[in-house]
Amino acid sequence: MRHFITQRPILVIVLAQLCGCSLWFSVNGVSMGLTDSWGLNASDLGRLTNAVLAGFIGGTLILSISGLADRFRASHIFVVSAFLGALANLSFPLVASNLHEGLIVRFLVGLCLAGIYPTGMKLLVSWSESSPGLGLGLLVGMLTLGTALPHGLTALELTADWRSTLILVSGIALIGGAMVWLLGDGPYTTRQVGSLRWGAIMQSFQISRFRASAMGYFGHMWELYAFWTLTPWLVRESLGSRAPSEEVALWSFAVIGIGAFGAFFGGWMSRVIGSAHVARISLALSGLICAFYPLVASSMGVLTIGILLVWGFFVIADSGQFSAISSQACPRDLVGSALAMQNSTGFLLSVVSISLVTGLLDEWGLSVLWVLIPGPVLGVIAMKSLFVQGSLAK
Repeated sequence: MRHFITQRPILVIVLAQLCGCSLWFSVNGVSMGLTDSWGLNASDLGRLTNAVLAGFIGGTLILSISGLADRFRASHIFVVSAFLGALANLSFPLVASNLHEGLIVRFLVGLCLAGIYPTGMKLLVSWSESSPGLGLGLLVGMLTLGTALPHGLTALELTADWRSTLILVSGIALIGGAMVWLLGDGPYTTRQVGSLRWGAIMQSFQISRFRASAMGYFGHMWELYAFWTLTPWLVRESLGSRAPSEEVALWSFAVIGIGAFGAFFGGWMSRVIGSAHVARISLALSGLICAFYPLVASSMGVLTIGILLVWGFFVIADSGQFSAISSQACPRDLVGSALAMQNSTGFLLSVVSISLVTGLLDEWGLSVLWVLIPGPVLGVIAMKSLFVQGSLAK
């Protein structure tokens, strides 16, 4: 078993990322059952999502500012985080009984995810130094499938109720940690030596290529998680209020899960036209759909599911490419910290956008999607300097 894993490191890492990141939207995947059980509304679900993001932001800030992300082995951080994240997620159905307790638990899950997502990217770079765009596209694709997985489990009714689904997700996260434990770090690993370098990460933001990539990523993140949070509501609006919850869950899984193919496509295209071009085109297309969707959705009925699928494809196709550009632009011994800081800031913006759209949803309806437009627009503008300076590595 160990021989199989060490001979196929990229496959192992992306599958482990799928398992670990299933923790991320595990509660959103059971939102229908949880709403009935706890009497929640759309704003409460937004708060639960933001609790995860707040924990993730806090964790990535600690890892990046302290330099811990580059001081310890990426595989060790991943394994410990997956184990603790599974335990935290398990406590949601077994211990938490109301929204306030649920918020605390989800914050802890987010804290653990900080040691899974950016660390997984560093781990992949340590095994695939020459073509990170392709590898990171695959990895983000697995993050997307992990995000969609709880919706799929709910739709297939593989578990008795929402509590059973969360217990199953915790087991899946443990499998991801075990895979990385057997794999270990790659041959291109670089770690900091000596004392902790508090604040060294700011060196990366002084590099124009890293700064341009990070700004594009921030625009992408303003849109991405708010869209994913709204996906079950958008699907229900398209299918009609009487649509069975299983059907809503199935189409929500499809709309989010198709992003995995978008991320794979982005990784493949990065080898043809370069990561910067893939990121800019995907971000622009996603922004255009965001702008026009409220204008056409009311007149197209269930056909809007097709538009949501296209949106779900492009909304994530650029994510891995931003990470690829940034990982190549920053100093080698700061890759983990730089990606963690980029993630932290991006998810902080996601908290703001999710709060806005969920808070305005009941009053604005579909028009609330226009709150997301500034992200793609400003992101595309910020990326202009990447092309003025010449093409980045593919």
